[in-house]
Amino acid sequence: MKKQGLGSTTGQREVVEAIATWTENLRDVISASAGLHDAVLTTAQYPPQAIAESVRRLAASLRYQSLEVSLREFAVDISHPTCDFVVAALIVASQNQARDIAELLSHLAKCARSECDVYLRIWVSRARSRTAIRIVNGAMASFFGGMFLLSREYLAPYFTLQGVVVLLFIAAVIGGSTIAMYRIAHIELPQRFLSTREMADTA
Repeated sequence: MKKQGLGSTTGQREVVEAIATWTENLRDVISASAGLHDAVLTTAQYPPQAIAESVRRLAASLRYQSLEVSLREFAVDISHPTCDFVVAALIVASQNQARDIAELLSHLAKCARSECDVYLRIWVSRARSRTAIRIVNGAMASFFGGMFLLSREYLAPYFTLQGVVVLLFIAAVIGGSTIAMYRIAHIELPQRFLSTREMADTA
């Protein structure tokens, strides 16, 4: 699967939204009295763009291996915790012939949509933080640039050894604060529970 910015909030939101759409498509096809195997093949005809290649590979793999192994490979291909939940539900449903799988898929899709809303709020928050950082840094650069051009006598103490040390300390504080602001808005994905090793053991 070609990763489309999974390290960024926007990329994660696109993948989760695609997983939610694919889950809803599965639910709709299954609700129309189709089996899980046939439903997967049907959704591969018009898959969400962010996970289109993985869904098509999933459908193709069903021709020569079991549904469970194919789903586990699909989860490894997507490599996202939200997809793991959907795949785990599908595997359990296929093994136990669950009758309420459509309701379960609806719930999982709803959870994925809620996760998309969280990503969107975080993206907005990060955009505001980045704007604030640019304004502060721009104002400081303009101030010191203006002082350097118009009043070098005022900055003369900073050209001494002690002045350079003070400037380095100030720069370190500003740099550390900037990094801290970016880290606050960073999303740490939960650990995946469908690993490659589990897939190999099943195979």
